[in-house]
Amino acid sequence: MGVGCGVGLCHGAGFRPGLGGGAQVRRAIDPAVAAVFDVDVHDLSAATRRSPRAAFARQVAMYLAHVVCGLSLTEVGGLFARDRTTVAHACEVIEDRRDDPELDGRLEHLERAVAALIDALAWHRGRR
Repeated sequence: MGVGCGVGLCHGAGFRPGLGGGAQVRRAIDPAVAAVFDVDVHDLSAATRRSPRAAFARQVAMYLAHVVCGLSLTEVGGLFARDRTTVAHACEVIEDRRDDPELDGRLEHLERAVAALIDALAWHRGRR
């Protein structure tokens, strides 16, 4: 199982929902997921599904916001303009596909990277 696994690493890194935290989550997750899955970063915020690759990358982004950052399904849905049931489905899809060693490796790297970026953003905000 991956680094996050419901622990909420972003909360330990100074992440606080409601205090600009959503923007921090998206700033950390979106570019990393877009790069790893070779999609345009704007596709992750699109109101429509887009390509299957973009839809999967968006599911990964929602999964990371929930698992690594410990956001509720409702909070993640708000960040991605999706219903909480859509986020729950996305998390189930990603969990089910973690049996693939290549995908699991990508997700582990993304989990560590997102946690580190959130930590760096929180540290930077604290110094202002």
